[in-house]
Amino acid sequence: MMDNIQVLLVEDDPTVRAGSAQALELADFTVSSYESAEPVTRLLQPNSAVVLVSDVRLPGMSGLELLETARAIDPELPVILVTGHGDISMAVQAMHDGAYDFLEKPYSSEQLADVVRRAADKRRLQLEVRALRQKLEHSEGIEACMLGNTPAIRALRQVILDVAGQPADVLIYGETGTGKELVARCLHQFSGRGKHHYVPVNCGAIPESIFESELFGHEQGAFTGAAKRQVGKIEHADQGTLFLDEIESLPLAMQVKLLRVLQERSVQRLGSNAPVPLDIRVIAASKEDLKEFSDQGKFRSDLYYRLNLIVLHIPPLRERREDIPLLFEHFMMDAAARYKRPCPVVPAAQMQQLMAQDWPGNVRELRNAADRFVLGLSSSAESTAPASLADQVGAFERMLIEQALRAAGGNVATACTALSLPKQTLYHKMQKYGLAADDYR
Repeated sequence: MMDNIQVLLVEDDPTVRAGSAQALELADFTVSSYESAEPVTRLLQPNSAVVLVSDVRLPGMSGLELLETARAIDPELPVILVTGHGDISMAVQAMHDGAYDFLEKPYSSEQLADVVRRAADKRRLQLEVRALRQKLEHSEGIEACMLGNTPAIRALRQVILDVAGQPADVLIYGETGTGKELVARCLHQFSGRGKHHYVPVNCGAIPESIFESELFGHEQGAFTGAAKRQVGKIEHADQGTLFLDEIESLPLAMQVKLLRVLQERSVQRLGSNAPVPLDIRVIAASKEDLKEFSDQGKFRSDLYYRLNLIVLHIPPLRERREDIPLLFEHFMMDAAARYKRPCPVVPAAQMQQLMAQDWPGNVRELRNAADRFVLGLSSSAESTAPASLADQVGAFERMLIEQALRAAGGNVATACTALSLPKQTLYHKMQKYGLAADDYR
């Protein structure tokens, strides 16, 4: 079966009709045959998983009229016209009018199967893209904010909803570009604090000389240049959420003062002796292991243990490859709207290449690749130089093994069954790609 794509064959000659249907069935298509066009028009609907093959000269409605009717119902539905000798000019005009392709009688079984297979591949891709775009357009709640269908992302969404309303502070771990701030925004949005301020602070981007003033605020005259009182970012987040990104880069001197804020839930502006009480939730994010940093003396252990209450881990993109088509489609739609350009369709082969890449920059890198693809700045959807065939095959094989291990919860025997591989072979491939079953349990 060609992935449920059905062929509607319209041919008034019973011998040609039977031979064509048999050739397509041998090519693994599901075929429904008709001697006239009228019954077929009642079967056509938008988003029909069909390819239409029709002779031009038919009793009653002609193939050209059937083409016009089909395109009125669904302009992208592939229609292949069959013409007799001498009708080439008519066929060329039909191609201009939207026909997918045409075949001239007599044609071989191989010619018929080949053109139908290409049309079916195109139709399948069209329907997949439409389904993705419809899903994106109708997403609601946290699913509209945090896209993905892999078990890891579904579990993360559920944890976010479970802890969003809790008063405890949260620590988020994730590699660069995985979406740590997106998780923080979701925690804020789906909590009772959502109507108050969400205040992000990049701890690695503020110069240390002004960090204290930016974070804690100051009174007029607290230091040279302090012409008026300034409310700091911590105080600005009162009743809302303070997000401290890259907290591993927070200077040690500031860590002491932040710890005091977390313990006392109050802040004291520079130049003031009066503490300002706070009702805030603090969300911190790091791409580094703060426990290791603490053991190495790079991060205060008391602050680490204060933050280490609710811990969320965001999986890198290479561990959720099945989400790449949905994410890439979303980013393309967003880019097309921003740049006022049509949203292109990514060929299936290029989407497989996208799914085979490791994406060290994670979702951020994927978004940039989608922007370039929409702008036509790349001849392909790949974000890196084309890999060799061996590399692409290896990446795809590794992806399939990772998917099987995740689905099996790290159970190698179950993964072997899913992949139809002997256990020794799977262990050899896991060793080859540096995969450990324990990482998926």
